[in-house]
Amino acid sequence: MAVAIFVLVHGAWSGAHGFRKVRHPLRAAGHEVFTPSLTGIGERAHLTSPQVCLTTHITDVVNSVLYEDLHDIVLLGFSYGGFVVTGALEYIGERVRHLVYLDAFVPGDGDRLGTVLGGGAGPGAIGVGGEWLVAPQPREFDDPAEAAWASARRTPQPVGCFTEPVRLARPLEAYPFTRTYIKATGERRPEPGGALWAAADRARRSPAWRYREIATGHMIASNRPGDLARLLLELV
Repeated sequence: MAVAIFVLVHGAWSGAHGFRKVRHPLRAAGHEVFTPSLTGIGERAHLTSPQVCLTTHITDVVNSVLYEDLHDIVLLGFSYGGFVVTGALEYIGERVRHLVYLDAFVPGDGDRLGTVLGGGAGPGAIGVGGEWLVAPQPREFDDPAEAAWASARRTPQPVGCFTEPVRLARPLEAYPFTRTYIKATGERRPEPGGALWAAADRARRSPAWRYREIATGHMIASNRPGDLARLLLELV
């Protein structure tokens, strides 16, 4: 069996610990797993500052790949992490074997999270610790114990992560790697459709994408880590 190299990028207000239940089954199947932590949030909250922005997080991931000298990677972005992995393609696109968006935003060139969401960085976004920090939005978990564990580790995030535009030199479909979108179908489809559902619909209708579903809420890696690991193993 060929060994796959997974690079899993977490979402906003969280950290690499969000993938702790997914790492073991992937490694038990014989694969390598890297879960870079993004500066200023999660376990690196002590490094937060007004200067932290989307470029900072893109650089976190790019440097993890370059310094470990990783090639033929399965690069996954969860939620806000979709912006991060998209921006990373300018620097490590040739090292990507397969790109996965896990209930994630799929931005185009010049998009920023605030505008994709239709305005600011989200309801009640600004005001924790000054105008440069965005308060964590509440998330639902299937297990109350997991909710308590994860919620205690959610941290405010610098607003620059949500206001800086992402750069994408060419459409995702023009890259030679394969692409998959995994949608959390336990999430209600809002009216109008919502950015994550729009991204899922794009993938579902395109022959250039694989489309998969997991019947749970947005926090897939916490709610259904076994199902997520099985889907990722299916890709390799």
